[in-house]
Amino acid sequence: MWPGQAMTLKVKNVIHHEKSKYQDVLIFESTDYGTVLVLDNVIQCTERDEFAYQEMITHLAMNSHPNPKKVLVIGGGDGGVLREVIKHDCVEEATLCDIDEAVIRLSKKYLPGMAIGFQHPKVKVHVGDGFKYLEDFKDTFDVIITDSSDPEGPAESLFQKPYFELLYGALKEGGVITTQGSENQWLHLPLITKLKKDCKEVFPNVEYAYTTIPTYPSGQIGFMVCCKDANRDLTKPLRSFTPEEEEKLCRYYNADIHKASFILPTFARAALR
Repeated sequence: MWPGQAMTLKVKNVIHHEKSKYQDVLIFESTDYGTVLVLDNVIQCTERDEFAYQEMITHLAMNSHPNPKKVLVIGGGDGGVLREVIKHDCVEEATLCDIDEAVIRLSKKYLPGMAIGFQHPKVKVHVGDGFKYLEDFKDTFDVIITDSSDPEGPAESLFQKPYFELLYGALKEGGVITTQGSENQWLHLPLITKLKKDCKEVFPNVEYAYTTIPTYPSGQIGFMVCCKDANRDLTKPLRSFTPEEEEKLCRYYNADIHKASFILPTFARAALR
């Protein structure tokens, strides 16, 4: 996925390693980034920087909806997105669907700071294929967040047009999605360009945003933010935390970062236009 370069973290000790039904799951303690979750040899999250990803993939969608009551998370078995979703008092029900029970089980045991969301009374968990799960729902959710692994392996179908058609159908009128948007502008621009094109064939309103995070390839990762309302400006939060709430609830996301995350360097803006 990133030819000619590598990301290295120093391992203090391996905490757990197993082959689940779907993927290789490794958890280790690093010298400088705390506990690290690795799936199929790709870093998914570290205790030190996970909030930069979890907060952005969640609040870009949640704050682009006027009143998100029913939220679905596809993937996200580490619990980080759930933790962020339930920071919004308007949420009445948050459902997580992840294909791999091992990720949920091990995150609860070894990443309790992320998995804390599983304990919330508004949360429901379904272990299964997100693609198949979505087929049973029409006009149901206000926000759907796809927190998948990379577009190779078990999550491959979650980066293709039929999946976005299912998302569209499962959303209520005015609904919003965010999805892990194909990695990185520096490394995967053709992939991002194709993903945006596919999204625009399904949704009338599509924007690309990104966050910085040191342990993802080349230090950033992007998100597709899509809405059924063609006239909504996704680049500006429709709802905002107060400054006091931002300080208390978030370590990365704020209203200014929301707006800034859609401002792309010239080469990426031109490619995605």
